[in-house]
Amino acid sequence: MVKGLGKGLHAFFPPTEAGEEEQIKEVSISELRPNPYQPRKVFDQKAIEELKESIIEHGILQPIVVRKSIKGFEIVLGERRFRAASEAGLKVIPVIVKDYDEQKMMEVALIENLQREDLNPVEEAQAYQKLMEHLKLTQEELATRVGKSRPHIANHIRLLQLPKPVLELLSNGQISMGHGRALLGLKKKTKMQLVVDRVINENLNVRQLEKLISDINMNVSRGTKKKTVPANVFFQEKESSLRDRFGTSVSIKKSKRKGKIEIEFFSQDDLERILELLEK
Repeated sequence: MVKGLGKGLHAFFPPTEAGEEEQIKEVSISELRPNPYQPRKVFDQKAIEELKESIIEHGILQPIVVRKSIKGFEIVLGERRFRAASEAGLKVIPVIVKDYDEQKMMEVALIENLQREDLNPVEEAQAYQKLMEHLKLTQEELATRVGKSRPHIANHIRLLQLPKPVLELLSNGQISMGHGRALLGLKKKTKMQLVVDRVINENLNVRQLEKLISDINMNVSRGTKKKTVPANVFFQEKESSLRDRFGTSVSIKKSKRKGKIEIEFFSQDDLERILELLEK
């Protein structure tokens, strides 16, 4: 057994018979390359440091999953273990070699991270978008493949319409996905940064942000119309409730005798998702 892999390695993963698909082998850590389709972009350095200490003490108890490439191996699953092992100074690492094509590699990496809940909302949205583009999937088909609901997929992908600075705040946890969804309803996008600054400086929760955006949108309407109806608290509450249900901006507009409800959509898939919700 190679020093540093841990005495319990073969107890956890007994050797398989020759020719079996999941035979464990030990390869030089210098032969490994990160997964080019790794959906997780942000790695918690503290968690890696803790894992490094565990590896030093006990070795690697679970092999990482790789696929053969032109030069060495590409990591499919276990990049955090790979990083921790590198920092721990290991020269070799246990792996299981899989015969995955690029599509399967992307899909497996995404699903594994989703199951571990390792992705932030932006990473998850980008992974969904990339899978749809590379695998030519609809939102419905992707939802089936990854075991999520179609609204869940749609709500994440819509986040990618936010400006890059806002996505960065969402990625590092300074604002939540609920904040991001509410910001999508802001009509005057030039006010986006001012609104985001207020969210952070005043520690606004999602409901407070929705109220702020509703007030700003109402003022925008006042500037474009000669006559308007004063803000109605009942309507604002219903707009908030409908935004939660449909995952998009909803406006209730009322004149003296009639009114209308406007539900915003951003693509054909988004429209079909909303229509499905309306039919339920």
